[in-house]
Amino acid sequence: MKKKIKKSGFDNNLTNYGDIEFSSYLRRSFAKSMGYTDESLNKPIVGIINTSSGFNSCHRHFPEMIDALKRGINSNGCLPVEFPVISLGEVYLHPTSMMFRNLMSMDVEEMIRAQPLDAVVLLGGCDKTLPAMIMGAISAEKPFVVLPAGPMITSKFENDRLGACTDCRRYWSKYREGKISPHKISEVENKLASSAGTCSVMGTASTMACISEVMGLSLTDSSCVPAVYSERLNIAEKTGVICAKIAKKKIKKIKKINKQDIYNALVCLLSLGGSTNAIIHLTAIAGRLGIKVDLREFNKISNKTPVLVDLKPTGKFYMEDFYHAGGMKALLKELKPLLKLGTSNIEGKSLSTLINSNSKSFHDQNVIRSRKKPFEKHGGLISLFGNICPSGAILKRSAADKKLFEKTGKAIVFEDIKSMSKLIDKQSLKISKNDFLILKNIGPKTVYGMPEAGYLPIPKKLLKSGVKDMIRISDGRMSGTAFGTIILHVSPESSVGGPFSIIKNGDKIKLSVKNKRLDLIISKNELKNRLNKQINKKIPNIKRGYLKLYYDSVLQAHEGCDFDFLQYKK
Repeated sequence: MKKKIKKSGFDNNLTNYGDIEFSSYLRRSFAKSMGYTDESLNKPIVGIINTSSGFNSCHRHFPEMIDALKRGINSNGCLPVEFPVISLGEVYLHPTSMMFRNLMSMDVEEMIRAQPLDAVVLLGGCDKTLPAMIMGAISAEKPFVVLPAGPMITSKFENDRLGACTDCRRYWSKYREGKISPHKISEVENKLASSAGTCSVMGTASTMACISEVMGLSLTDSSCVPAVYSERLNIAEKTGVICAKIAKKKIKKIKKINKQDIYNALVCLLSLGGSTNAIIHLTAIAGRLGIKVDLREFNKISNKTPVLVDLKPTGKFYMEDFYHAGGMKALLKELKPLLKLGTSNIEGKSLSTLINSNSKSFHDQNVIRSRKKPFEKHGGLISLFGNICPSGAILKRSAADKKLFEKTGKAIVFEDIKSMSKLIDKQSLKISKNDFLILKNIGPKTVYGMPEAGYLPIPKKLLKSGVKDMIRISDGRMSGTAFGTIILHVSPESSVGGPFSIIKNGDKIKLSVKNKRLDLIISKNELKNRLNKQINKKIPNIKRGYLKLYYDSVLQAHEGCDFDFLQYKK
């Protein structure tokens, strides 16, 4: 008599040996070598994606979080099984972690699909790990929940509060300016990253964690409880409980991201004054679902969404202050009239129900403003369009100098990172504070992989004269923790022959934030002639490996920089 094989637990996704009963028998035999009993092997499996690594300091507290997750999973009759995937520690990867986001998403997708999982917890935090895992999990089409790492707590240097990594840049600028000594910058270095967890400001990691929460992929407060607080372990255990209930089909309404969730994520991003990188990640996430993020529509949302959160790099507070001020509970309460309230979360609860249940929770309006007294009247980010960025560019206006919003300036052009690094601090560089710094050829389709080099340093001679900000434009990215009047993600990029590539030294460029325009001041005929006269770009000689796959397949910034073959196909 044939054994009945149920397609769950360890009998799910059996290895193909041509005999399904043999496959089950063999798998169970090897599983028992790990000490599992038949009772355990018959339980639904909740996978735990473990992104800890010796090269990811933000995730060094994950062993404790995994223990808490397992408690929740075990208590609800499921078997927790952790497994590794690629880990992307932002500051440990060359040339940039962005180059490997899609690789990680592929790893996550295929391991979820291939292994015997009934549901899975995505445990991550450092910048690209959360979007990569969400992208992969969407494509794998299995139930998943998100558990963010949580932010670091702050430290102090000489009575000055320190938090990675906005304060990293503030002190480095002082050091370049000659205002602090090598000894002092070394002391700052020792204190900046003071605990486990992601950057303690509203950088990319915390922005993506907040976005995950508003999209209903994680539990309330999971985005902002500091990594080292006991509440983080409490949330981990509760997340394990929820994922086990999903695996056992006790929660009938399985969370699936839809167009309304993407809309709510954009509203949340704008109200946070969040990271510019989140636009790229959200566009890629939406692309896995066949949903388009339109940058012109994004501007319409930005026009009616105020910045309510006074956090660095836009404001003055830190993530732990955001949590103590009421966190996402307080923010969503204020944003309620702007949100699509019919969406649901991993518990099957509607966003409307969640907001109403937290309507009387504590709210410190010094940190999280009310709609009547916003930090900024309009959203923190906008898209710019013009003859050098026909597919768009991004400006984080909430972290920029408003005095530079309507300005015409002379272009000082660097063709690539190497020339910029070589020339930027030379005394012979003819430049004034009214000029526009232009950095080309750092977009997605380069061997640099769209690095966070768009935060161009202000030339030392201008720094020493007191210049704190100037307009900087590139087809690259900047860290979510950075600040300044910096225009990014120019699309199409230089390396594919986009019009950004034809800018010459001395050209005049006009920025108008009011009109959401960025234009090279030349005639249409001159623009056309320059484009026609372009010398064909030298294609990098990449013969093999992941870099070839990346270069051949990566999309432009306004398309989310995903691989063309990974996007949703009907």
